[in-house]
Amino acid sequence: MALEHTICVGTVGTGVWYSSDSGAHWRQARMDVPFEAQPGEIQVRALASAPSNPSLLFAGSEAGVYRSEDAGAHWAHIDSPVDGAQVWSIAVHPENPDVMLVGTKPPAVYRTRDGGKHWDELPLHAAPQCLAGPPKVTSIVFDPRDTETIWLSVEIDGAYRSRDGGDSWEQLPGRGDNEINEDVHCLALSLADQARVLTATPDGIWTSEDEGQTWSLHEFPRFFENRGISYCRGVGTKADDPDVIFVANGNMVPGRTGAIQRSADGGATWAPAELSHEPNSTMYWFATHPADPDFVVANSLFGYVYISRDAGVSWEKTEREFGEVRALAWVPTPAA
Repeated sequence: MALEHTICVGTVGTGVWYSSDSGAHWRQARMDVPFEAQPGEIQVRALASAPSNPSLLFAGSEAGVYRSEDAGAHWAHIDSPVDGAQVWSIAVHPENPDVMLVGTKPPAVYRTRDGGKHWDELPLHAAPQCLAGPPKVTSIVFDPRDTETIWLSVEIDGAYRSRDGGDSWEQLPGRGDNEINEDVHCLALSLADQARVLTATPDGIWTSEDEGQTWSLHEFPRFFENRGISYCRGVGTKADDPDVIFVANGNMVPGRTGAIQRSADGGATWAPAELSHEPNSTMYWFATHPADPDFVVANSLFGYVYISRDAGVSWEKTEREFGEVRALAWVPTPAA
């Protein structure tokens, strides 16, 4: 039997939508909400699956953290210290789904080691304000080489690393050192023959090959002659080949158009992928899963969802469109 993919889309204003047939049909997920929140109006900005349990998903919103045990159809609210704060990132431990980190705006990181019964705020000490208002924790990544090592990005305060499971954090060299742009929208690891840390910023992709101590910038072509920028948001890698890298690209935020940039050689060379429809705004996020490394999902900020079945070489837009999409995930559809 061919694998079916359950795709979950996190929206601003209508919660989570899911498709259990690889994007052909969609339903709005049921989300239990705290008393003060409004059903059906949840703002979901983070989605994460548990690597050790394909049916277990977590979502982050302004109402707090949610847990789904049925691949995204139903969601239960988890009591946590982040209730009332915007959740922008979630990371689940690769082997133990009871261990989870949650990042918020204003910038803070919380950790649970018992599935959400107890939480600790971790000593990140990110800048409380920036030119755009309170910064936000945009990415949290467990390092599969050593899960006590955790990478984290802050928009706008750069990249951080913990070597002790989150008990302490160091900020990696930033713009003040003539290095990485501190406006980091996403952080990812490409662990092929050469280990790389990748960060997406408004001016391109910054890459470090020495564990975040020095960085090099790859800029993509601007979308409009003599104006605009080549803004980058999401970064993803192919689940079974980290030399294949995807970058969500656009002319600005929210933007009038976008692109998916793809590299098959670890970032040495890049080319725009073939999209069936021109994006209606900047491209934003990617979803991958080791159950089918060639199946990749991407979205534009203003609700277009694209599916690739050839590891990002070509993409087809789904018929269903959404409003503002801020999060993506896919997992294998559970057996009936």
